[in-house]
Amino acid sequence: MTQALHCQTGDNVRFTKTISESDIYLFAGLSGDFYEAHINEAAMADTMFGGRIAHGALLVAFMSAAGTRMIEMMRHRGDQSVPVSLGYDRIRFVAPARIGDTVTVSYTIATIDTDRRRTVADIVVTNTQQDVVAVASHVMQWISS
Repeated sequence: MTQALHCQTGDNVRFTKTISESDIYLFAGLSGDFYEAHINEAAMADTMFGGRIAHGALLVAFMSAAGTRMIEMMRHRGDQSVPVSLGYDRIRFVAPARIGDTVTVSYTIATIDTDRRRTVADIVVTNTQQDVVAVASHVMQWISS
């Protein structure tokens, strides 16, 4: 017998993190992405950004952290599935996230396909000023254990 999903459309979790300089450098080392936009303040000072910006992939990692919070919420409700990410769609970086910004990832279940045991979540990432810096959709597969 297939287990029921323990989520509803509109379920929402948040993940909040202040981006530090060490986050940028540690992520650059981990990912191998040492592009000047992230690590060279002098090169970026006179650009339209006015300084360094966070890696887009770092923001995606924060999206993943929010997805984990959703899993934790479902487990708290009694879900015994083994959820796995099927991927992120329509990722867009619409404004820069900077060192010192506190970013908040809002992860909201938008659709539920009970037959396929999949959810699609709308993700919105905002910065300290509440400007949207990134958006995406996340597809999660909830495998029966």
